[in-house]
Amino acid sequence: MTKRLLLYSALIIFAVFFFYPFLWMVVTTFRPEADIGALSILPARVTLENYIAVFRKIPILRAFFNSLLVSVSVTAGVLAFCSMAGYALSRLKFRGRNAIFFLILFTMMLPFQITLIPQYLLMVKFHWVNTYLALIIPFTMSAFGIILFRQHFLTIPQDLIDAARIDGCSEMHILFRILWPLSVPTLVTVGILTFMTIWNDVLWPIIVIRNQDLMTMPQLVTLFAVGGRAEGLLGLKLASATLLALPIVVAYSFFQRYFIESMATSGLKS
Repeated sequence: MTKRLLLYSALIIFAVFFFYPFLWMVVTTFRPEADIGALSILPARVTLENYIAVFRKIPILRAFFNSLLVSVSVTAGVLAFCSMAGYALSRLKFRGRNAIFFLILFTMMLPFQITLIPQYLLMVKFHWVNTYLALIIPFTMSAFGIILFRQHFLTIPQDLIDAARIDGCSEMHILFRILWPLSVPTLVTVGILTFMTIWNDVLWPIIVIRNQDLMTMPQLVTLFAVGGRAEGLLGLKLASATLLALPIVVAYSFFQRYFIESMATSGLKS
């Protein structure tokens, strides 16, 4: 009993230390700029001036639409194409299957910066700079997604797939009509991780997008915070950061059960 009490006490203390900065950030956005230095959590005076100023200074709603469009499109592409690749690597027999799998594993060890310049040159050659295509197409395949789908599909009984083939189902029908309903936790996990990665990406949009009407929310907020348009006001910067983080928090709150279930049950069966 004493050990459990000490354990829970330690967990509560660590949770408070972890959660406090986020709570302070959100509360501070409702304070006037002159009161931001106060140490108290509850603001003496609540105001929406910081959020009003953010909406007035930058097209935040347009940037939100751009980020949502890009993130949803990339997530849909990753779920479709990575599940196809994962199914092929796990259930289809062809020459070089293991070599392709190990090559995909190898690409996960390469930092994104190595392929940054060649990828940008491709965007220039395709005339995709300053278009949504430059933000979507290069990221519709994910090595991590392929591996996670492959490992999950290996846990599904082969008899189920063989029965579907005997009934005349095509491979695409087996994947999308039979395996997908059995793979909800994995789909949610890959979807959440992909959505979060694309939503929070700043470097690539800054490289390929110049038109403000096409800028994503992280890109616009970054330029707003460090480019001088926030006029050095901490309240405006924190308000824009809160608006940026809110969709991710909401999405994870809805799907966290599936996310945790998939991460707990996904093995490394070979």
